[in-house]
Amino acid sequence: MEILKVKNLCKTYGSGDTTVEALKNVSFSLDKGRFAAVVGESGSGKSTLLNCIGALDTPSSGSILIDGQNLFSMKEEKRTIFRRRNIGFIFQSFQLVSELNVEQNIMFPLLLDYRKPDPAAIDEILDLLGLTERRHHLPSQLSGGQQQRVAIGRALITKPKLILADEPTGNLDSKNSQDVIDLLTQASRRYQQTILMITHNRNLTTAVDQVFRVSDGVLTDLGGTTNETLS
Repeated sequence: MEILKVKNLCKTYGSGDTTVEALKNVSFSLDKGRFAAVVGESGSGKSTLLNCIGALDTPSSGSILIDGQNLFSMKEEKRTIFRRRNIGFIFQSFQLVSELNVEQNIMFPLLLDYRKPDPAAIDEILDLLGLTERRHHLPSQLSGGQQQRVAIGRALITKPKLILADEPTGNLDSKNSQDVIDLLTQASRRYQQTILMITHNRNLTTAVDQVFRVSDGVLTDLGGTTNETLS
């Protein structure tokens, strides 16, 4: 079942002599339950791609369909609601609410959508993330790795069609980075969760199902994660 379909996506900034083509006719798709990574150097266009797929930025042309729904044929208000209900985000800087504890941060997207959290689902996610004993701690009382686990829980709780992870290990050491990747892999398998992650660190892509490379705005499908494709 196809969850994400990107077709002929282009993003251009500026005009005339200052024109920058950040994305050039990018096309690819992801099926339900796939964990995919987009690798590329800083400035390659991978963050622009993620922002367009997450409807945080508007493409210059092309289309993005999530579960068959065309994001940019929707009116802005409908697109905002669709994004809140169908796309989960995991950011490099965690972006937790400092006044809320672990449990409250995880529930926050549901409360924003006026939905009642399921206590059993909260307990299951806390257990998956190894945060059961930390459920009443504030972000300031957690390590960086623990904060990123909370961010993963916040992305999972709405059961979104797609999770977008923007350099989720960028602020973590190698041990915590691998822990985060292991948790994302586990979530993908356990919940059939579709995940698209961008990273500049190819060492973190060995567990994913699919790898794409972006270079100068052009996307290349590298296929599955073997030593040959990552060389």
